[in-house]
Amino acid sequence: MRRADGYVGILAADIHFPENGSLKDKRQNLRSLKAGLARQLGASVAEVGYHDLWQRSRIILSLCSRSDQETQRALDMAIRYLERRDYQFSAVRREIIKVDGEGD
Repeated sequence: MRRADGYVGILAADIHFPENGSLKDKRQNLRSLKAGLARQLGASVAEVGYHDLWQRSRIILSLCSRSDQETQRALDMAIRYLERRDYQFSAVRREIIKVDGEGD
């Protein structure tokens, strides 16, 4: 059997929504952000911090691919996607994990 390796890209980011006036506004913006990243990159996104603040959020995005280069490009695309939005974004941490395809 041939061994198949894969890569998981992870991006943690802080987002500031200066125009939000409520948690409802924040949830609507996050839903849109998550849907766009899923549609364009196949990424999974979860809010992991600042749940009770209506102008701030910390998200973690993850995506998978076959190569380190492909994963790097996808994370770069995610950052560009976030930078083009109407809110302030700052990357907190970026990581790529190699997953060995060796079975039991």
